[in-house]
Amino acid sequence: MIQSMTGFGKHVIQLPTKKITIELKSLNSKSLDLNARMPPAYREKELELRKIIASSLKRGKVDFGLYVELTGDETSAQVNEAVVRQYMNQLRSIAEGDDLRLLEMALRMPDAMKTEREDIDPEEYKDIQTALEEALKEINRFRSEEGKVLETDFLSRLATLKKLLKQVAKIDPERLATVRERLEKAVADLKTEVDANRFEQELIYYLEKYDITEEKVRLGNHLDYFTSTLGSDDSNGKKLGFITQEIGREINTIGSKANYAPMQQLVVQMKDELEKIKEQMLNVL
Repeated sequence: MIQSMTGFGKHVIQLPTKKITIELKSLNSKSLDLNARMPPAYREKELELRKIIASSLKRGKVDFGLYVELTGDETSAQVNEAVVRQYMNQLRSIAEGDDLRLLEMALRMPDAMKTEREDIDPEEYKDIQTALEEALKEINRFRSEEGKVLETDFLSRLATLKKLLKQVAKIDPERLATVRERLEKAVADLKTEVDANRFEQELIYYLEKYDITEEKVRLGNHLDYFTSTLGSDDSNGKKLGFITQEIGREINTIGSKANYAPMQQLVVQMKDELEKIKEQMLNVL
């Protein structure tokens, strides 16, 4: 079953003094492009969290966010009292003002606040990992649901392509007869006597150049291969992309050999369906 690269997953955990939210958003990309946002205190765990995400999502432009909201009295930021008093004394020597006003100005100065770095609590990190796993499950469910929509669309367009291929095969004898008639008329209009055997040989050679039997067979095989790959256990957008290229190559060859307006019209319809498949293919994992 195919998966889309578009998805969203979110999980929230409530700890005694803080609420931690994990968010994952993904869009299409040729490879895994992971952007992480988290508070500085959690950066030491970034590589580990990236590995967990990469092992699950494989491809896509992924935005990972870890957001922390304090809900208790816990805080790691404190006023750097000695620095603030020094700022106030310097400001008082420059301009007059009450202490409250000077304090407001001093608190805006660099290093007025000091932050004590604390190690992440092991139990809290386990909770974060659990939350990340839940968010990954959610985004993968989202991707699978989007993949079902894509699969339905692909199957519909593949059915249309197979139907058009049958129409191509149906009018192919008529096309060759028309081409033969056109050539015979062109020779007759020359009003010049030609060797009948030599003309027949040249005509057969010419018609063989416009034969599309191999292209019809290969195109049918590619369409069947695309369908079977859709139903495989793993989502493989790159493989489907390669098959799509082969389908396009056969359609183009049929179009170049057609030399017959009704068949060329069918080829245009086939190209239109294939382009729509290619557009959707960009979203397949």
